Amino acid sequence: MRRRAFLSVVCGAVAWPLAAAAQQSTNKKHLAIFSPSEPSADLHEHSENKYWRALFAELRRLGQIEGKNLKVERYGREQNTSGFEALATEIVRSNPDVIYFIGPGALIFKKLTSRIPIVVMTGDPVKQGLAESLAHPGGNFTGVSVDTGPSIYGKRIALLREIIPTMSKLGCLVLRLSWNGPNAGPAIRAAAETAGLSLAVSLLEFGTSEAGYRAAIESISRDGANAVVVVDSPETFQNGTLIAKLLGDAKLPAIFTFTESVEAGGLMAYSFAFIELYKRVGNNIDAILRGAKPGDIPIYQATKFELSLNLKTAKQLGLSVPPALVATADKVIE
Repeated sequence: MRRRAFLSVVCGAVAWPLAAAAQQSTNKKHLAIFSPSEPSADLHEHSENKYWRALFAELRRLGQIEGKNLKVERYGREQNTSGFEALATEIVRSNPDVIYFIGPGALIFKKLTSRIPIVVMTGDPVKQGLAESLAHPGGNFTGVSVDTGPSIYGKRIALLREIIPTMSKLGCLVLRLSWNGPNAGPAIRAAAETAGLSLAVSLLEFGTSEAGYRAAIESISRDGANAVVVVDSPETFQNGTLIAKLLGDAKLPAIFTFTESVEAGGLMAYSFAFIELYKRVGNNIDAILRGAKPGDIPIYQATKFELSLNLKTAKQLGLSVPPALVATADKVIE
């Protein structure tokens, strides 16, 4: 073989895998994840958080594999230092193929883009103005709704009352963005009024410090609350162990949204089946990456709930849990 021909063959053999790798890199889809309260280190396939593991396992099952055909950029609480809107603007500017956003405040993305598909895990998207309806969202939003209407807060109040029948004032630990939004705040106020309860409300910010949580719970205690509802958000999930401890120190019984908070010492939780919700999110993301329009993908509304009780905490608080309530619980910690 002539030298020129030989070099051509060799160089071609070397260049081909490089070109293929470059093409594969170019063909990777781009997913941006924004969870303002969670550390970005949790937002991956090998996370200690079982819900994130479930999401990435579902994506992998569907053929969306990070590092192979999927590029993932994570925006957690460490990146959320210049303000919520500023970071959302940065994410939109990066022009991902799809954005996944967790928590209240998704409306900011509607102001920033009508083109990039956005999957959300949030409260009622119709009330927020993100979707025309759950069945036919329209626009560029889809995802899952963890809001089943005002009845969910009425149910949590009723569960608390089974253990504390003399309850007259309800403490509420809630993210300010949730309280001032169209979902949680109005629903909790309506549920409390129906139950004949006055409210003692402490508002939280993204990234509230331990001292901030302590001050918020002390405020609720001073206001004379008999029990507390801890309103769901990524912020209260991330700080569930701390909140359970501080409420225990204050001798305040509470109902949470997350089973993990009961495992950490909280009294009770009436929670969504989060594994199922994260898998639904994975299916939404996959469908969009394969060409589906978000506005054509129905928004899934949580329908399955799990009751958890911590009888050890009840005993420490001097409370008696009705046997019938124990019998209906999905998880009981003795």
